[in-house]
Amino acid sequence: MRYPEAERLDLVEDLHGHPVADPYRWLEDAASEQCEQWSKEQDALVRSYLDARADRAARAQRLRALIPGTVSSPVVVGARSFFLRRTPDQEMAVHCVQEGDDVRVLIDPVAINPDLSTTLDGVAVSKEGDRVAYMLSHGGREESFLHVLDVASGEDVAPPVMLGRGGEVTWLPGGDEVVVVRRLVDGVIPEGEEQFHRRVWRHRIGTDPTDDVLLFGEGRDKTTYYGVGTSPDGRWLFVTAALGTAPRNDAYLIDMSSGSVATVLEDEDALAYGGVAFDGRLYVWTNLDAPKYRLCTADPQAPGAADWRELLPETDDPLEDFAVTEDAVVAVRVHDVVAHVTVHDKETGEARADVPLPGLGGATVSGRRDGGHEVWITYTDFLTPPTVFHYDVGSAHFSLWAAPPGADAAAETTAGMRVTQSFFESKDGTRIPVFVVAAEGVSLDAANPTVLYGYGGFNVSMSPWYTPAIVGWVERGGVYAVANLRGGSEYGEAWHRAGMREAKQNVFDDFIAGAEWLIASGYTTSDRLAIAGGSNGGLLVGAALTQRPDLFRAVQCSAPLLDMIRYELFGLGQTWNDEYGRADDAVEFEWLYSYSPYHRVREGTAYPAVLFTVFEGDTRVDPLHARKLCAALQHATTADPDDRPVLIRRETAVGHGARAISRTVDLQADVEAFLHHQLTGATPLP
Repeated sequence: MRYPEAERLDLVEDLHGHPVADPYRWLEDAASEQCEQWSKEQDALVRSYLDARADRAARAQRLRALIPGTVSSPVVVGARSFFLRRTPDQEMAVHCVQEGDDVRVLIDPVAINPDLSTTLDGVAVSKEGDRVAYMLSHGGREESFLHVLDVASGEDVAPPVMLGRGGEVTWLPGGDEVVVVRRLVDGVIPEGEEQFHRRVWRHRIGTDPTDDVLLFGEGRDKTTYYGVGTSPDGRWLFVTAALGTAPRNDAYLIDMSSGSVATVLEDEDALAYGGVAFDGRLYVWTNLDAPKYRLCTADPQAPGAADWRELLPETDDPLEDFAVTEDAVVAVRVHDVVAHVTVHDKETGEARADVPLPGLGGATVSGRRDGGHEVWITYTDFLTPPTVFHYDVGSAHFSLWAAPPGADAAAETTAGMRVTQSFFESKDGTRIPVFVVAAEGVSLDAANPTVLYGYGGFNVSMSPWYTPAIVGWVERGGVYAVANLRGGSEYGEAWHRAGMREAKQNVFDDFIAGAEWLIASGYTTSDRLAIAGGSNGGLLVGAALTQRPDLFRAVQCSAPLLDMIRYELFGLGQTWNDEYGRADDAVEFEWLYSYSPYHRVREGTAYPAVLFTVFEGDTRVDPLHARKLCAALQHATTADPDDRPVLIRRETAVGHGARAISRTVDLQADVEAFLHHQLTGATPLP
């Protein structure tokens, strides 16, 4: 293998007293002829490597067979139940309505656009259940258009309306009006800021968006994200406002009958979400004065924090989800990342019952809009596809509501596998959980091909979840480990903040310690160990490979952030500076520069084999990050490219989020071909 030529610019800038080199800045411009030529040559290089793997096609076929269908918990309105479902042979989930025994498909993205580039981004059922608002985006760009259809006829009733990124919709009674979060109309937004400038509007179905009534958001920062939800009677609109992904938000309650706006939470270093339920109470889920979250109630006429009544207090186990019934609150808490569901008295908060879950997994809960006595619990773990259970609060009866199509075949495949949870110490002594998925009786004195996965950021918990790629890897004789690093929400907001901003190095230390633990425990060796991560997890593995290149044989780095000095200039970078810091601030620059993977590459180093995977439709994380680090590593590494290549795989017409199943299979087949060859078929590390 021979790497494409990549010009190295003599570009060095003085930033806060540091000479900062950027030899591959020209790779930021994807539209330039030079960049496109380099990318095409990289395309040919990566395909020459991946297509040479003899069993790649067979593995793709097997991976396709390992993917079961999906089913979501229902939204029940009167006699109708609405839910998402995908059979194993379908490319994307479809939105269905069930009346009695009759199930009809209402929204099918593939029928709308057979080229598989259109995704269903969200669905909202009207208060009466006779209309459905749904959001579609195209080419992976995640910039949604609002559509509305009539449930009886299945036909759209109005032209689509552009919402843009961060679009949301909630219904008002009557089925003729919605409240939407959308960006300002084209022509008003400054050039280059098209992903920002959202507001909250009242929109009448079928009218021009320029006639919408502005409800909230004027004068707030352009990066503000809004969340909206109306009470069942439509009187109360709950609005959240957060600057980008900051770990705090303001919350307000708008009386739609008068237009008055009352503050629920404002200018506090805390989060608050909720809404007014069928019983007329305001419910607020918050970490104000409770880093592991609590549930409070209030009168909508006096919604401020001073008037909250604590219903479910903070405990050692973070509160992750809840649902309200006629006389109870059903809560989901997590203990060492594993979900537990409990039932509480709605007046006193006193615990009444435990709901038995099938295993060590994650769970969410939802109830009826009108209260009732039932909830639906969606459960998943590393060996169980997301499955929906029905729980009757009054009788304590727990039963299967719907298993995903193909679940039986998945269970047969995973029958000989097991999941264990262990803990290891990070560099500073912090106890870090890790799940290990392996075949029964896996040997701890052999060099098992092992993948370590992590994320560690943005308050996102790596709860147990079913992933066919993990099952496929273990089926093939490998070990797969998922580490619950600081930066996530596994132990509440303090755990998150221990892995952000000036503390970001903690996340990388946790991950490196997890790799060392796998080796010390006998699961694997450095020659048989790979790391994987995407998005913020791509930053994670980028930092790990540049800080400890000796520790890993191979790296899969997907849709990553890697140039942390210029990340704010591209994609949604401006919305993440509360998580990472700002490069224009001298102190925060030091945090970023200390670990920025692109700036930590050192010539004369034998780097691991690396596969970058990027998506040209990605409007969140620009593929330029991967291009720049790929070029830097190809230049710097002393490893033989035939032995430990540095490769970049790109896709068009797909983005950071949802995609068709066939595209998922193609991507994962390439990733598995790369990792399996590196961990089992390549020469040992020197």
